[in-house]
Amino acid sequence: MKTKLLPIHPDKSSPAGAAVRIMMQSSTGGMIHSTLKPHQTTKAVCHSRVNEFWYVLEGHGEIWRKEGELEEVTSLTPGVAIDIDVGTQFQYRNIGTEEFKFICITMPPWSGIYESTYVEGHWEPSE
Repeated sequence: MKTKLLPIHPDKSSPAGAAVRIMMQSSTGGMIHSTLKPHQTTKAVCHSRVNEFWYVLEGHGEIWRKEGELEEVTSLTPGVAIDIDVGTQFQYRNIGTEEFKFICITMPPWSGIYESTYVEGHWEPSE
């Protein structure tokens, strides 16, 4: 059994550019808390073997997802949940004046920096 408090400081940055706090990891999946600064736009990425579920906690963001011929921009506000399947290109941004925060579940667990490939995104990244 595991119990963990949210770390005060980020553990690392995601390949896309979000501040990441690692919450839980197991052999079948992982859970992180992600934060974007106000008006921050991430780099666009695509995962080779990890699926993600997101749940928005605070702030106002948008995510662009492209899967095959399907492409859309979705508003991300508290209470919204989304999925990102393996092979989906995606990019997200904070369009608010407060931090944008969400929980991300990965299945299988995150395998490291080689999991993400950078792709051409919908918006110009901040960094």
